[in-house]
Amino acid sequence: VRHDASLILPIRQTASIFKQPVTVVRNREESTSKAELKHGIQDQPKQVFWEKRLQGLHACDSSQEVIPSMELPRQMQSVGPELSAENILQSISAALHVNTGPVVGQGASRQTIMKNPAIIMDTQQPHIQQVLITSEDIQKQEQKVQQARHRLQDLIQALE
Repeated sequence: VRHDASLILPIRQTASIFKQPVTVVRNREESTSKAELKHGIQDQPKQVFWEKRLQGLHACDSSQEVIPSMELPRQMQSVGPELSAENILQSISAALHVNTGPVVGQGASRQTIMKNPAIIMDTQQPHIQQVLITSEDIQKQEQKVQQARHRLQDLIQALE
C-alpha cells in the first residue's frame, strides 16, 4: 500500500507514546475538514492585549505633526493591566470595526479581571467596563449634534 504524504494528517512530535493531532485552522469559508465535522468549527485564537504593542506609536499628519489623541468619556473605565487611553480607544475602534454584534465592554468586574486577565477577558469586547447608556446621555448627545448642525449652517450661510 502506497502512502500519499498529502493524505496523512500532521502529528505533534511529543515524548509521549500517544501522538496528539494538530489543530487545523481554516481561513477560507469553503474549506471543510473531518475535524470540523467532529469537533465543530474552530475559532482562530486571539491575543488578549494586542493593543499594547502599539504603545508609544502616534499618528502623524502630512507635515509630520503628531495628531493629538481623543479623550475618553468619564464613564468609560479601562479594564486590564497598564492600559493607556490610546490603548482603550484602539480596542474600542477595533471592536466596532470587527464585531457584528453590540459593543458593550467586559462583563466581569475590574477586580476579577485584574486577578487573571488572560482567562476572564472577552476578546470580542473592548477593554472597558460595561457601559450603560441612559436616555439622558442620548438627549445630551442629540443636543450636541443639533448645536453642531446650527454652527455648520451658520458658517455655510456666511460663506455664501
